[in-house]
Amino acid sequence: MKTLTWKWQWSTPNGFPPLSFVALLLVILLVLGSTASMVEMNPIHIVRSVGKLLDFVRQLISVPDWSYLPTLGMKLLQTVEMGFLSATLALFFSLPLSILAAHNTSPHPAISHVIRNGLSLMRALPDMVWALIFVSAVGLGPLPGVMALTCVTIGFMAKLFAESIEVVDGKAIEGITATGAGWLQRITFATLPQAFPDLIGTVLYILDNNIRSATVLGLVGAGGIGYELVMSLRLFSYSQLVMIMLAIYLAVTLLNRISNQLRSRII
Repeated sequence: MKTLTWKWQWSTPNGFPPLSFVALLLVILLVLGSTASMVEMNPIHIVRSVGKLLDFVRQLISVPDWSYLPTLGMKLLQTVEMGFLSATLALFFSLPLSILAAHNTSPHPAISHVIRNGLSLMRALPDMVWALIFVSAVGLGPLPGVMALTCVTIGFMAKLFAESIEVVDGKAIEGITATGAGWLQRITFATLPQAFPDLIGTVLYILDNNIRSATVLGLVGAGGIGYELVMSLRLFSYSQLVMIMLAIYLAVTLLNRISNQLRSRII
C-alpha cells in the first residue's frame, strides 16, 4: 500500500511555494468560505453595521461621572482580587496535579491518564458555564466568580505545568537518581528547578487572563466590575461606561507591565 508524502520544502527551483502547499491552502480557504454562512459571516451586513458601531463610539464620548469613581474603585479592586485569589488557589492545586499528570513524574501511567481526563473536563466547560453552576449553588456575588475561575484555571494551569515538566532535561534526573534519590527528591531537586522559569511565566500569564475573565463573569451575576459594565450598558449610562472601560484597560495594562518585569527578572 502506497503512502502519500507531502513535500513542504519552500526552496523550489522557481522560487514559488510548492504545489502541495498551495493546494492545501486553497482547500482550507474553500472550506472556510463555504461554511461562513453557518456563523452568519456576511461581508455586506458587516459593512452596513459600521454606522451603528460609529454611533455607539460617539455615545462614549461623554463627560465622565466623577461621583461614580468611589464605586468604580471598589468594584475594580473586587475584580482584581477575584483574579489574584483564583490564581493562587489554582496554583495550590495545580502543582501537585501536574506532577501526577506528567508522564515523566507520574507514579503510574493510569494515574496520569485519569488526572489528564479530569483536567480536560475542567477545561471543556467555559468559565461562564462554571459561573452559572456556582451561582445556582451559592447565589450571586463574587464567590461564584472566584470558584468558577479557580476551576477553569486548575484545568489550564495543571496542563501547562505538566507540559513544562515533561520537557525538562532527563540527564539531571538520571544524575540525582544515581545517588539514590527517591521519587520526591528527584522532583524537588531535579525536575522542578529546571521547569521553574516556565512555571512562573505560566502563572503570570494566567493571572493576567483571570483578571480579564473576571470582568466578563459579571454578565451572569458573578460580581466584580463586570456587573457594573452590564448595568451601564442596559441603562445607557455612557458617562459611567466609559470610566469602566478605561479602568479595565488601565488595570490590565499595569498588570502586563508588572508581569513582564517579574518574568524578565526571574528568567
